[in-house]
Amino acid sequence: MTMVKKLAIYCGLVLIAAPAVAAPSKSESKRFNEAATVLSEMRAAPDRGIPEDLWHKAQCVLVIPSLKKAAFVVGGEEGSGVMSCRRANGWSAPIFMRLAKGSFGLQIGAESIDLVLLVMNQEGADKLLRDKVSLGADVALAAGPVGRSVNGATDAQLNAEMLAYSRSKGLFAGIDLSGGVLQPDKDADGRTYGYDISARDVVEGPPQVAVPAVASPFVHALTRDVQGTSGRR
Repeated sequence: MTMVKKLAIYCGLVLIAAPAVAAPSKSESKRFNEAATVLSEMRAAPDRGIPEDLWHKAQCVLVIPSLKKAAFVVGGEEGSGVMSCRRANGWSAPIFMRLAKGSFGLQIGAESIDLVLLVMNQEGADKLLRDKVSLGADVALAAGPVGRSVNGATDAQLNAEMLAYSRSKGLFAGIDLSGGVLQPDKDADGRTYGYDISARDVVEGPPQVAVPAVASPFVHALTRDVQGTSGRR
C-alpha cells in the first residue's frame, strides 16, 4: 500500500471518529439575538433600572428574554437564555442556560418579561457551571436593587451571590426567583460548541473558546459602559 493511500485511509478514519458539530439552530440563534437586544436596550435606557455599578461588578450576566407567564403556570415548561462571564481579556463565549419551573410571580398584568440575573462573585459562577443549582438554596439570591445607584440596597442584596431583575413594557423591578432551578443547556451548547466541550470549558477554558459570530452582538452589549464605549470602570 502506498503512502498516499495510507494517508487517505487515516484521514477518513479521523473524519469518521470526529464528533459531529452542528451550527446553532434557528431557535438558539434567535435566543442570542433576543438576549443581545434586551441588553442593548437596558444599557441604553436614559433611566437605568439596574445600577451601573452592579453591571461592572458582576462576574457573569444571564439573560432570559421573553419569558412567558404561562410557562410557569401551565405544565413543566422552562425558560431558556444565555450567559457570559468575565475573563481577564473580556467576556467569555456565552453558554445556554435553562430555568426550570418555580413558584414566582411576575409583575402585575405582565404576560411576559425579560429576565436578567447578575452573578456577583466567582463562587456563584462556579455553582452555576455545575450540573444544576436550586435558587435560594444552593445560591444566595436576592431581588436586585433598582435605580441609578446602589444607595438604599439592603444587606441581603449587597451580599447576594446573584441578583435578579425583570423588565416588562420598559419597567424594571427586582424579582424573587427562589424555588427555580438553573442549569446549563447541554444540548444547545453541544450544537453550538461541540458535545465534547462542557459549559465550564466554554466559559473558562483553556483553551479559550471563540465567540460564535451569531453571539457577537450579545457579548458586544456586555462591553459597553454608560456612554456606550467599551471597557470597565
